[in-house]
Amino acid sequence: MGAGRAVRVYSLLKKVCLDRAVSKQVNHWCIVPLREEKRFSSSSATSICMSSYPRRGFAAFPDSSLGVDYLNGHSQEKVDPLSLVGDELALLANRLRSMVSAEVPRLAEASEYFFKLGVEGKRFRPMVLLLMASSFSIALPAQGVAQVVYNDLRSRQQRIAEITEMIHVASLLHDDVLDHSDTRRGIGSLNYVMGNKLAVLAGDFLLARASVALASLRNTEVVELLSQVLEHLVTGEFMQLSTDSQEVASMDYYMRKTFYKTASLMANSCKAVAVVAGQPMEVATSAFNYGRHLGLAYQLVDDALDFTGTQASLGKPALSDLGQGIVTAPILFALNEHPQMYDLIKRKFRKADDINLALEMVKKSHGIAKTQELAAEHAQEAVDAIVSLPPCEEPRVQQCRRALMDLAYRVITRSK
Repeated sequence: MGAGRAVRVYSLLKKVCLDRAVSKQVNHWCIVPLREEKRFSSSSATSICMSSYPRRGFAAFPDSSLGVDYLNGHSQEKVDPLSLVGDELALLANRLRSMVSAEVPRLAEASEYFFKLGVEGKRFRPMVLLLMASSFSIALPAQGVAQVVYNDLRSRQQRIAEITEMIHVASLLHDDVLDHSDTRRGIGSLNYVMGNKLAVLAGDFLLARASVALASLRNTEVVELLSQVLEHLVTGEFMQLSTDSQEVASMDYYMRKTFYKTASLMANSCKAVAVVAGQPMEVATSAFNYGRHLGLAYQLVDDALDFTGTQASLGKPALSDLGQGIVTAPILFALNEHPQMYDLIKRKFRKADDINLALEMVKKSHGIAKTQELAAEHAQEAVDAIVSLPPCEEPRVQQCRRALMDLAYRVITRSK
């Protein structure tokens, strides 16, 4: 990208100030010329690994148009993403509760644990997928055979959202066992309440149910996409267990692991709803890129909140990653300013005062602020992916695209 080339940078991204107090100042991105930043590279980099440094330099200026953006040249009032697909999400929640039921009462109790009313979570992933499914340029039929065809397509896209949620919850159950977690979503984790063995079996059961639902779609490309997610989840978990201190202290390694553990599910699911709709490759790729960058931004914010949040706001203990010896983005950015952090990383923060020392170094560095900046960069990439979709004047499509962009803003400004 040349220095003189101007791009539209939407007002949904915030400017994170780099100061030692990690204070945040919200600005709204304006249309400015951008310059290409030197990208981080490594011999082990892959096409799915994102740079640990911003790919573009953003210039931010105050702008009062908080609720108004431009999508394909049209002013769009701020929309509530949940209001656009809330009724469908309620239907999905009821269907999921039915899909995860089991014959054996004890297994049924375990598999339904995080699908019960009140503890089913934010249903963030199904919401994203339903909005993505409504963001493609598809003529909405009024009646007759065409309506039946469209309803069948929507049902298949809803099924992908259900599969994605089952995979996600299964991964949480397995993660809690591996991490010895005792809380999740503000209540006792399943392994804490019912034991590790039952928690693992419940996760396996959910993956089995997801596989059956996936096979029912009879679409080999979608099966391949979501099966790859399962491979990525296991690969990412193994990467997290690595004892090679040089690997775990690498931003490149961290970003690849984060893609596998978190962003792959969102990316491949978004692509799947495009594939099942018969969208061209460039549209499916844009959907994949949106999910990938949104997922990376989401995890980066989680990394920052692990240092700044509380157990009440997070639904799990703060500093939980650090307590398990897991190296995250704030630690890696702090390492650049405090080389002595490497000794703590090598011993996985196991000595008595290691966690306090690491926390002190993170607070004295720009680690949290740089993590938030990187999250904002990936959120902008997610917005760019939506902007790259073919133009469409259909109001519903416009609203859903705007909602997806608004979600990128919400991801980087959330506090829990």
